[in-house]
Amino acid sequence: MKIKTRFAPSPTGYLHVGGARTALYSWLFARSHGGEFVLRIEDTDLERSTQEAINAIMDGMNWLNLDWDEGPYYQTKRFDRYNAVIDQMLEQGTAYKCYCSRERLDALRERQMAEGEKPRYDGHCRHNHHQHNDDEPYVVRFANPLDGSVVFNDNIRGPIEFSNQELDDLIIRRTDGSPTYNFCVVIDDWDMEITHVIRGEDHINNTPRQINILKALGAPVPEYAHVSMILGDDGKKLSKRHGAVGVMQYRDDGFLPEALLNYLVRLGWSHGDQEIFSLDEMKQLFTLDDVSKSASAFNTEKLLWLNHHYINHLPPEYVATHLAWHMDQLGIDTHDGPQLVDLVKLLGDRCKTLKEMAASCLYLYQDFESFDADAAKKHLRLVAREPLEQVRAKLVDLSDWTPEQVHQAIEQTATELGVGMGKIGMPLRVAVTGAGQSPALDVTVHAVGRSRTLARIDMALEFIAQRA
Repeated sequence: MKIKTRFAPSPTGYLHVGGARTALYSWLFARSHGGEFVLRIEDTDLERSTQEAINAIMDGMNWLNLDWDEGPYYQTKRFDRYNAVIDQMLEQGTAYKCYCSRERLDALRERQMAEGEKPRYDGHCRHNHHQHNDDEPYVVRFANPLDGSVVFNDNIRGPIEFSNQELDDLIIRRTDGSPTYNFCVVIDDWDMEITHVIRGEDHINNTPRQINILKALGAPVPEYAHVSMILGDDGKKLSKRHGAVGVMQYRDDGFLPEALLNYLVRLGWSHGDQEIFSLDEMKQLFTLDDVSKSASAFNTEKLLWLNHHYINHLPPEYVATHLAWHMDQLGIDTHDGPQLVDLVKLLGDRCKTLKEMAASCLYLYQDFESFDADAAKKHLRLVAREPLEQVRAKLVDLSDWTPEQVHQAIEQTATELGVGMGKIGMPLRVAVTGAGQSPALDVTVHAVGRSRTLARIDMALEFIAQRA
């Protein structure tokens, strides 16, 4: 059997973390079996579905490199197909027209709740064959089996059973002629030959209804796997209060797609004690048998740790392509300064995100007009004037502008003045970067460049003179 899975988001918002994990699991299952992966946009909620949300879903999938073999399919473009099947079901008696008014349904619900019963449609029109006018509004309901039960083997949770007496006759077409979500899903999975439906646990209650419709149509029933929800680190359902929820927000915050994918795959799945997985390893090792039934807790610190790992272990040329986006966001012209590949090597150990990296390297590309007040107060004092003047003279005379020669110039200055390296290094660091922190001073000064370094030392000497 050829494996075929699908990811079917509703475009009523951004691609959130839970949806991205579901997409990843579905994608990995297809890829690990040499199967196909379908992208389907379930946009039957006409009031809430937006093109902006569709674009956000596509952007998120593309950024995560979760490619699809078919689609994107749009349910709103398939209404003729759904309605043709519904008309056929009406003829066969597996569906019927329901003329019950809103008032009758509300009264029924209130009575059932007052009597402690589960609110459900009572099948009134299923057994009522009175004639109705052609212009009388009606919905179409599925004639759900009245007895027996629905049993399916969830690939994550094991056997699940629902009594048909707990399932009422589902509306499959509204009074305006539009088909409903649960029916569209069934026809799509049938037409697209989906073999495995991997989705969130909030869909478990939909599954028996969908299985009954498939059986009524004589269609094959796919296998199901329902993934547990993701909680925040406070144990509550993940939401905006926990920080970034939309996938593209993680890009904006400086995360690499590899880090987020690695984090998401481990958020409910494991392979021994292994923490780091390449995409090829995920495809090779992923199985639904190892997906946990329990809810997972999102931990931003763990994601940051993974991101730091990937910044330093992926090829710097690749990381630089993602860093370039963040530099553009800050309006930094990277043509006048070090290559971004060198920047990744220089700052990788110090930065957990690319956004942090971009923000911390402005001094390498742009001149500044003032020094950090605390750093200048501490290190740009009168006692620093002579060390800065001497190291400047040595930097001017360097035959080659290399980190090694820069280091030698700083070391020689300290030796000649009989002081520790810190007495030279800290004033020089503040002079060249404008602040009190940077990577190793020799590589920092080298990256800033000779002309900028000398000009900034002059600026620091002027600052010291004015302060004196």
